[in-house]
Amino acid sequence: MPDHKPTSGFAVLSWMPVAAMAVVAAADVVAGPGVGFLPLISLGPAFSGLVGGWRRTALIGAVALLVCVGLGMYDGLFEERRGFTAMASVAGVTGAGVAAAVMRSRREAELANVRSIAEAAQRVLLRPVPRTAGPLRAAVSYTSAVAEARIGGDLYEVVASPHGIRVIVGDVQGKGLAAVETAAVVLGAFREAAHDESDLVRLGERLERSVARELEGEKFVTAVLAEIGSDHGVVFLNYGHPAPMVVRQDGGVDFPQPPAYALPLGLGAHAVEGPKPYRVGFAPGEQLLLYTDGVTETRDANGSFYPLGDRAHLLKEPDADGALQALREDLVRHAAGPLHDDAAMLLLRYRGHAEGKPVPLE
Repeated sequence: MPDHKPTSGFAVLSWMPVAAMAVVAAADVVAGPGVGFLPLISLGPAFSGLVGGWRRTALIGAVALLVCVGLGMYDGLFEERRGFTAMASVAGVTGAGVAAAVMRSRREAELANVRSIAEAAQRVLLRPVPRTAGPLRAAVSYTSAVAEARIGGDLYEVVASPHGIRVIVGDVQGKGLAAVETAAVVLGAFREAAHDESDLVRLGERLERSVARELEGEKFVTAVLAEIGSDHGVVFLNYGHPAPMVVRQDGGVDFPQPPAYALPLGLGAHAVEGPKPYRVGFAPGEQLLLYTDGVTETRDANGSFYPLGDRAHLLKEPDADGALQALREDLVRHAAGPLHDDAAMLLLRYRGHAEGKPVPLE
């Protein structure tokens, strides 16, 4: 549902210059020339310079000058030169307002250009996942903690490779452009290695080398890799990431844990060995939700974490996108305000099985 509050607020601001001049004019007529309200007519072009274009500001300034002349003659202020002072005040504020409006328009145009370029880069980085991949139906949800941003430091990808369907969901340490740059490195390496490496462990090792070359200091990326083959199962490789959620046909929920916890990507030099792969059953009619800690670490007003397992029933919606949207809306309601961390969710539904057939992207 669209939000009309910003539009109504802008409408109020757009009428403020006229309202200010009307109030000042009425007060001047009622109070008389002795109070000295007339210079306050310059509030009209001053407010207009804040919210309007330079043409509108100049028009408001011209109207303010006419009102100033009319009231000055009515009050007899031009005999004492007070009227000329008031006119000079209005003219000066109008000029400043026009200059401010021109500068603001240029900044807004530059911001619009930068935003369009950023959105194009974001679409390349987090391109839409395929709606279907072999026997899987996929849906994704991403909520950035940065105001008006579409992506941040969370990442996801689904690749149908000759070795099975490979999936990654990850979370880059930090926020902002630096996190986006790191996410681009991880996704680029994953998209290439997912096709080249026949073994999931070697795929993970290749990601580790790519991330280690790019990251400095103690920066890292938590991630979970998944491989869905033709044996009604999924193999996970977990780099310090929250455990996936598997929703069974009977509505039961599992959070399969790795056999041993491993360090995130980028910290491999501090570990004796990398993560161990582990297999979990995943059959037709079941669902797999991969997510980042921005989901499970979202708190409500009482400080309670989001109970993801208790909300699995929201995924009963027949449409995968609708089910994930319902879960996202419930998460936002739980937070009772903007999220404090990026929250990415990737839902995979096992909709059927094609034995012995390739798994191309559709």
